[in-house]
Amino acid sequence: MLDTSELTAAVERFADRLRAAPQSRLQRGAAAEGLALARELSARAQRAEEPDREPRTMPDAGVFTVADQLAVAGTDLAEILRTAPAGSRERELAEAVRMVGEARERSGL
Repeated sequence: MLDTSELTAAVERFADRLRAAPQSRLQRGAAAEGLALARELSARAQRAEEPDREPRTMPDAGVFTVADQLAVAGTDLAEILRTAPAGSRERELAEAVRMVGEARERSGL
């Protein structure tokens, strides 16, 4: 059984790797992977919080801010899932943790 700290830890590991990556690696796709993941986690959090409202898209604030965007989006989703009913939380949490791992692998970090 997963707990939200696993999502937070996975997101923080990926964000730390993004922060430590050289600009050239970020520009070759690592930042794009991080931003795509941040946008997806943010959209999931927004849908859970406000199901009747269309999620807003996280802006592209540049390669040097994507780690922070990812950390915020992941933390937001983890907090929402922490307070969600147990039945709906497990599947969403497992999927989010899987998505973080897959994005990190695709980023090469």
